[in-house]
Order: sequence, then structure tokens, then C-alpha cells
Amino acid sequence: MTITIKFFALGRELVGTNELHVDLPEKASVHDALERLQTEHPKLAQLPSFLVALNAEYAERSATLKDGDELAIIPPVSGG
Repeated sequence: MTITIKFFALGRELVGTNELHVDLPEKASVHDALERLQTEHPKLAQLPSFLVALNAEYAERSATLKDGDELAIIPPVSGG
């Protein structure tokens, strides 16, 4: 199955793009996708924390993915 992973702010800078298409085995979880992503893009370890949205809703790391799903990596927002 293929999913889309979108990046914002610092995440986009660390990966070098705003979107990736990733092939994963059937019934992979959000956790599986994040592990693969961090293996392929070790600079993401510089993100101290981030939220994950699955199809525009915040998701637990245990959520199961389906073909065509969209993950968004949302870093903390700062400023004032």
C-alpha cells in the first residue's frame, strides 16, 4: 500500500520536501510508518516532539493505515 506523508515547518526543512509517498506493508501502523521515516530521514530526530494526523484527524501511533491514507507530521508551533 502507498501512503502520503506531509511535512510542515521544521519537519519540511529537515526532510527537504513537503510531501513523500511511502510504500508500506498491508496493515502497517502509524508507528511503523514513523519508524521507517526516521530510518530513511535521520535528521527528523532533531524534532523534539510532534503530533501526527491521519486523514486530517489527530491519531494514535497504534492506528492502522490503509492504502491512500495521508499522514501529517506536525511540529510544535512557537512564536507570539
